[in-house]
Amino acid sequence: MLLPVSASLLEACVLAILSREDTYGYRLTQALTKSLGVSESALYPVLRRLQKDGALTTYDVAISGRNRRYYRLSPHGEQLLEAYRAEWEVYKQSVEEILLRTEGEGPAPEETR
Repeated sequence: MLLPVSASLLEACVLAILSREDTYGYRLTQALTKSLGVSESALYPVLRRLQKDGALTTYDVAISGRNRRYYRLSPHGEQLLEAYRAEWEVYKQSVEEILLRTEGEGPAPEETR
């Protein structure tokens, strides 16, 4: 991926995935590697930070004699995800205004004031 993924964006993506279903670290890594090129070493610190901040809870499930740690969004995590989604809309519009405006379209509305 040409553009690096910031820690905040990675947090938002983790929260979004967990809003759909509880899952475990390896599965999260696979989803984020496929979509964003994120490495496992980048993901686990994010999971620990979100858990420490109260955005995630964990529980263990025995699979073939081994425990697998699952992550679940907490109510605080749901609120945080909504804040990230709102911020994303503003950020996305700002970036699109710069990157996607074609030559000859003139200044952005804010620039005409």
